[in-house]
Amino acid sequence: MTKHHAAGWHITGALAARYADGTLPESDAWSLEKHVERCAGCAARVSGAVRATAAGAVLGDVRAAVLAAAPASAPAPTPAPTPAPTTAPLREIPTGKTPGHHPLRAPRSTRLPRLARLLWAAGPAVRGAWLPAVLGVAVGAMLLGLGGGFTQARAVLLAIAPVLPVAGVALSYGPHADPLYEITAASPAGGLRLALTRTAAVLAVSLPLLTLTGLLLPASGAPAAAAWLLPGLALSLATLALASFTGCRTAAGITGGGWLCAVLAPLPGAPEAEVADRLAGQVSRCLDGAATQGAWGAAAVLGAVLLAARRPAYDRLPRR
Repeated sequence: MTKHHAAGWHITGALAARYADGTLPESDAWSLEKHVERCAGCAARVSGAVRATAAGAVLGDVRAAVLAAAPASAPAPTPAPTPAPTTAPLREIPTGKTPGHHPLRAPRSTRLPRLARLLWAAGPAVRGAWLPAVLGVAVGAMLLGLGGGFTQARAVLLAIAPVLPVAGVALSYGPHADPLYEITAASPAGGLRLALTRTAAVLAVSLPLLTLTGLLLPASGAPAAAAWLLPGLALSLATLALASFTGCRTAAGITGGGWLCAVLAPLPGAPEAEVADRLAGQVSRCLDGAATQGAWGAAAVLGAVLLAARRPAYDRLPRR
């Protein structure tokens, strides 16, 4: 793409040729398609490049066949005579509104903040039952720890917290989450781009909410309130990477179920009086310490690398 002074960038012949033969990266192709919507010169250049390919000849034949089969255009209808303007002055209709009020625009005080509206639009999970479930976990932990005097409330929260973003990811992408899935998946903004956007919306809600809740709970030997952040990120990336093979819901079941099995492993058969202490100890083993956090960080990097390698698979995800 070349710079053109005040007109901004324009499409070069080489760029148009790469777009025509399908070798242009997805992000550049999306930018090119948006540009030709308002630049006639670049649109003509891209059109010429497409016509020069083998697909261009096929498209030309299809266009000729459609035009040949189309009925002859009907004559343009005669426009109706314009009525003569009335000389009577127009009276202003009282509306009872203050000056400057727009009848179709909501008052500024009733508009949602921009960030909240973006989050609401970005992810189906944020609009569905997942958000009340996350709020319920946070409120329940607060009632358990501060209202009920349960000393291991933070450990319980940390055991559940990494699974909640995984559930949000599973509910945010796929045919089950989006009635227009086929259309959005075929658009330039679909595929992995859309999955990452909705995952970011899920993380933007769950990370601060659950971390703040953990900070308000008594520690009682449990790991720090932010100790679950790297595991939550690693599990979310692993879910997205695995989803390229199995679909989002199956992948979330594997990663989230694996985490819960690891955390709850010491509890079966434990005496009732020791259940809370065993849970806290297992949560500490899974989250606490520099070596453990380093391992989770490495897992997050590995998940990101695998996800980048599997990016083309998001253009042909199984319908499940």
